[in-house]
Amino acid sequence: MKRPLWTSSRGIVVTLVVIGIASLLIYAQVTPQTHEREEVIATIIKNWQQAHPANHRFVILDDFNNDAVLDNDTSLIWERSPTPTSVTWNEARTTCVSRTTGGQKGWRLPAPAEMRSLVGPAVDSPIPNIPPGHPFTNIQPTSYWTVVPDANQPSYARYVDAFLGNVLSLIKVYTYPVWCVRGPIKSDEP
Repeated sequence: MKRPLWTSSRGIVVTLVVIGIASLLIYAQVTPQTHEREEVIATIIKNWQQAHPANHRFVILDDFNNDAVLDNDTSLIWERSPTPTSVTWNEARTTCVSRTTGGQKGWRLPAPAEMRSLVGPAVDSPIPNIPPGHPFTNIQPTSYWTVVPDANQPSYARYVDAFLGNVLSLIKVYTYPVWCVRGPIKSDEP
């Protein structure tokens, strides 16, 4: 009785060659797509950065002792240097309400849409995706609390991932830094 080809030494070699060729063909088809995808992402980011140049968008406010920044795109006033210490959601709300930045009161946590307005298109980056050339200091490589509790889960609140701009929910006793804002609330929707 004759053994099947794939059980012989020659059959194993032929099988390995076929697998190698198939792998190369798959790699050749996937690699251009990956390269094209990276080019598309780079173009999106470049276009976003050109549409929102930081040197025209952000103005450091003298009236706030240079401790606050006006965002001309949204008309919101942001703290120039957000608090780096991570706190719970309730502590974050209290922190902003009691905050005096640049000699001014009236601060609050941002709505998710307001926080997202600072974050550009999603990119794989080790730092938050705030427009290049922005005047902010002390930006932490993490997410930030928003003012919105999660309506479906009372012990949860929403936060914004400063890398990708995703609006997610997490239990309120978890800790994130605080970045306070002033101005009429724009939207509580992500």
